[in-house]
Amino acid sequence: MTTTNHPNYYSRGGIEAIDIIEAYGLNFNLANVIKYVTSAGRKDGKETLTALQNAERFLNREIQKLMEKAETPF
Repeated sequence: MTTTNHPNYYSRGGIEAIDIIEAYGLNFNLANVIKYVTSAGRKDGKETLTALQNAERFLNREIQKLMEKAETPF
């Protein structure tokens, strides 16, 4: 495995963020939440707060999408 394809900041305890994403079949927004939360404070030059704000942005997008879907009659 190369660090380009498997960077350390996306892995902990032998589990990579992509493994969680694929195991749960997460969509784009939720996958990004996992990616940013698991790498928070671990990526070179990436502050924890910035990573968590990015996760929040994608989580809010997913919540908004679900709320809009719930408002739309079938």
